[in-house]
Amino acid sequence: MTDAVRTARPLRRDAELNRQRIIEAAREVFAARGVAATLDDIARQAGVGIGTVYRRFPTKEALLEVALEEKLREQVRVAEAALEAPTGWDGLTMFLRAVARMQAADRGLRDLALGAELNLTLYDRIRERVEPPITALVERAQSEKSLRPDITVHDVPLLLMMVTEIAHHSPQVRPDLHDRYLQLLIDGLRRSESAGDLGRPPSSDDVDAVAKAWLPSAAARG
Repeated sequence: MTDAVRTARPLRRDAELNRQRIIEAAREVFAARGVAATLDDIARQAGVGIGTVYRRFPTKEALLEVALEEKLREQVRVAEAALEAPTGWDGLTMFLRAVARMQAADRGLRDLALGAELNLTLYDRIRERVEPPITALVERAQSEKSLRPDITVHDVPLLLMMVTEIAHHSPQVRPDLHDRYLQLLIDGLRRSESAGDLGRPPSSDDVDAVAKAWLPSAAARG
């Protein structure tokens, strides 16, 4: 074995350790600050130079996909598991409660899952998998006469956006405050003869436009 081979192996191990350190730091920083956090922020948290971060992840979007992929996929699993609930209403509210809890605990996940201005193929793939089970739950709950008939699948991300906005502005005051308003929204989803007119439902393009205006851009701070 040559000296070159002997010295190369520890460097490869160090490189992998640095990569894992960067990913863990990214999860912590994105959870606390959302997608507007910078690679400089993550480098400081990881205790590495910014050049080390760029060598492993040339863009923030690349790091976001790796750091948050598993949590995004967990939302898909929650949506698919909700289909097994006894009723459509049970499944829909189970999904809303579980995902609101996940997004309340992680600002980056919330920004990414709700469509912050990002060019991520992973987000598109996740949305393609989440929408069908949620659509099925909405239609099932409406057929069971438990969900008001004017709700659509495109209302769901906007409801989550509202609830998690409260969650990310109230942790120092009342960490559980968003639960109150989630329950209020869930009660408002129930079918009722006295329910008022909601007007025209949002389209998928409407949801994307609202998210773009409301949520931060990953490029906002580099």
